[in-house]
Amino acid sequence: MTLSRSESRQREKAQREKRRRRTLRISMVLIGTLLVAAALGLTLGTKAGLPEWLSWPGGGKEQVVVNDPDGDKDGDVSPAPSDQPEATPAPDDQEIENPEASPPAEAGTGETSEHISLSFVGDLMPGEYINRILLEKGYDFPYQNVLLYLSEPDIMAGNLELPITTRGIPIEGTPYVHKGSPDALPAMKNAGFDVLSLANNHAMDQGLEGMQDTMKYLQEAGIGYMGVGNNDAEAFAPYIAESKGFKVAYIGVSGVIPFTHLKADRNTPGIAETYETTRTVAAIASAKEEADIVVVMVHWGKDAADKPEELHRRYAREYIDAGADIVVGSHPHVMQGFENYKGKWIAYSLGNFVYATNPKSPQGDTGVLDAVCNKAGDCSLKFNPMNVIQSQPTPLEGEAKQQLLQRLSSISFGVALDSEGSVIQQETAGKTP
Repeated sequence: MTLSRSESRQREKAQREKRRRRTLRISMVLIGTLLVAAALGLTLGTKAGLPEWLSWPGGGKEQVVVNDPDGDKDGDVSPAPSDQPEATPAPDDQEIENPEASPPAEAGTGETSEHISLSFVGDLMPGEYINRILLEKGYDFPYQNVLLYLSEPDIMAGNLELPITTRGIPIEGTPYVHKGSPDALPAMKNAGFDVLSLANNHAMDQGLEGMQDTMKYLQEAGIGYMGVGNNDAEAFAPYIAESKGFKVAYIGVSGVIPFTHLKADRNTPGIAETYETTRTVAAIASAKEEADIVVVMVHWGKDAADKPEELHRRYAREYIDAGADIVVGSHPHVMQGFENYKGKWIAYSLGNFVYATNPKSPQGDTGVLDAVCNKAGDCSLKFNPMNVIQSQPTPLEGEAKQQLLQRLSSISFGVALDSEGSVIQQETAGKTP
């Protein structure tokens, strides 16, 4: 689904208005807090002195509702919707012509819409390489330059590249073994993350204890997850989020697993694998029966390669043939290109998002991928280019922005990114090579 230039301008206008209203609300809250503090004779000098709920200015985003198809999956949360949903001002005549121009209802309000906004980032490692910065500057530090990009979407998703635990037995026989603190999760939730895929080669770096702790801590933080489980039924089960009258199913699978015994099976806890497509295709087909949109988040590819393997291009098409509407990849630690197949979108790798301190390009190239979709699963894509500086993804402007967009166009298949990051299908898009 490609929007016209007029429709795109109207949608951007609506998004700017939503940001303006959100910023106004934040300012009013901060002013009120300062006035109260002054009246009580308190001093709020630094960010560390503010109440925890003020550490992120986008905290008004509601938790998406989770629907567990099995009825017994650990980690599912369904917080009550807000008692005071945000009022939406009446649009002018021009905005009425385009449904996407109306500011979208926030998740959890129970309002419905013709479109939903889904956004994605690549690998997230809130620990290890950036532990020193996190401990010095706070776990919210990596997200400070991109809060609006993370809080604006109705549902925000990424790949969690390490177990969250305070215990566990480090796995042996792999070159890199990771571990993250539970203290990192509230900052991720406050920044805007709703769903995290755990299907990757580091999910069991701290053994079964580490994997189960990750599931428990995500549940406590109110963040959905998928891609691992106490058996293969749980690992392949979708996380289903509801927002604005949509049901969106997220499936997490990995084609990179260090050892065979780490794969989830009938009686074996572990990771949902996709070394071949049989179980993934079955999971997609099942999810399609109860969800409006099916998203597959897949860990695959070669480290540092900016082009996907032909095998994975074939797998992505099989996922779409089975019912997937969007396929989003991770693992190579660099950006890869985009492709359109039968009107559906594939993003082969979104690179590193929160990972290292000052990674050099192309490992430092990153961004947020926005998808605006209708209930038929037809989506328009826009990529927001960024670069990691001092562990912070930072939006690019000017020549640097255009260079990254042009590079992504050069490694994509039948599509190109325009000067604003919109992914445009060309004549060859959708044709099988």
